[in-house]
Amino acid sequence: MTQPRGFTLLEVLVAFAILSLAVVVAIQGFAQGLRLLKLSGDHQQATLLADQKARELTTPKEGVEGGTEGRFDWHRVVKAVAAPELEVPGRVPRWHVYEITVSVGWGEQKRSVSVTTLRTVSETEQGAPAVGTPRP
Repeated sequence: MTQPRGFTLLEVLVAFAILSLAVVVAIQGFAQGLRLLKLSGDHQQATLLADQKARELTTPKEGVEGGTEGRFDWHRVVKAVAAPELEVPGRVPRWHVYEITVSVGWGEQKRSVSVTTLRTVSETEQGAPAVGTPRP
């Protein structure tokens, strides 16, 4: 007499346990991927906002500004930067250099991104000399 071929109950339970562990690990991997995708999208939006706020200044003036755009808070700092290599001795400086830093923050964990750029402005564009620059 031959025994019927098949799996025992114990073998089936072990197979289901292994399969369930594999499914749980796969679902957690996909969920982590979705969280990272959302974080990446938020980071990209914050970077674009920071870039926009840095570029929208046509004639920079020293100071601090801030505001809110949607769920993002932004903060812009403009500082005059000394540029002695642009100065001609005995003349009023014709060019002024500004450092523009924009920081954007969002979320409960207070994530943030910053963009810093330098802007060169001529005396005619600016209309007035930089702070601390004497006029003849």
